[in-house]
Amino acid sequence: MKALSLLQPEDARITDIAEPTHAAGDILLKVQMVGLCGTDLNSFRGKNPLITYPRVLGHEIAATVLEGTTAIPAGTHVTVSPYTSCGVCPSCRRGRHNACRHNETFGVQRDGAITELLSVPATKVYPSTLPLKHLCLTEPLTVGFHAVSRGRVMPHDTVAVFGCGGIGLGAIAGAAFRGARTIAIDLDDEKLATAQLAGATNVIHSSRENVRERLRELTNGDGPDVMIEAIGLPETFRMAVEEVAFTGRVVYIGYAKEPVAYETRLFVQKELDIMGSRNALPQDFLDVMAMLATGRFPVDQAVTAIVSLDESPSMLAKWSANPAAFTKIMIQMSS
Repeated sequence: MKALSLLQPEDARITDIAEPTHAAGDILLKVQMVGLCGTDLNSFRGKNPLITYPRVLGHEIAATVLEGTTAIPAGTHVTVSPYTSCGVCPSCRRGRHNACRHNETFGVQRDGAITELLSVPATKVYPSTLPLKHLCLTEPLTVGFHAVSRGRVMPHDTVAVFGCGGIGLGAIAGAAFRGARTIAIDLDDEKLATAQLAGATNVIHSSRENVRERLRELTNGDGPDVMIEAIGLPETFRMAVEEVAFTGRVVYIGYAKEPVAYETRLFVQKELDIMGSRNALPQDFLDVMAMLATGRFPVDQAVTAIVSLDESPSMLAKWSANPAAFTKIMIQMSS
């Protein structure tokens, strides 16, 4: 069967691979759509330290059940949690399987979903009546929703989010879904417009406006209660700590590709909660699907391009050459 394989950095090709083995407790899926994310881009560029080559890419999945169970019968549309967990490491023992020490994510540590058939444990499958495009967006949105959960966002909070790509939009939508006032920060007008449709109360164009001054104007000089960093730049890592309110919460989803120097006095002086956020938990999937079912997320505006499987290698190259031009790319596996 056909698959999108990354043989080495900058060498993506359509290859033939074996059909999946079908273990007890697994559900056999016909893959319908798969989204590309920043992890795939980093892998294509050779900048993902977790990947080994060759690797079939893809972990943002919309599929139809071919061989299911009584609870999830054939013909059901589903999305899939693409992570594994060992069940015995410290994270798993605390019930935080999303941060398993031995996690293997589709398309990174194990072959992914940009292929025709996929066999997955029934416990990783989330059935839904949502359209396939919505289901394909679910997993990337869960990453932002999980960051909002980590930040303990409440309706009375003001939340600022650095970055309005796919993950940042999830954080914006997640904070708005909880009733919080949400400020979106980016340097792209189209992404900021989409962020407003996703629930951002205010937007800051970081190349035309002074972010620090605007944040203080919008918060009466206090700073946001929660800062969520979804870019991965040293300057936004620092600004999150500098601009968050006293006793506020900082949540990092992105990670900088180089060391970050901090004024650590602020950690103590402000008595900050500083947290990382990785992947997502089952409740995040349920929350995202509930949000998408309300129709309040701008699905069509968030998806920049839909291409065929045969077009996907060239699309990866285009994305690498101009990453700012794309928010979300989806691969339609069959016509």
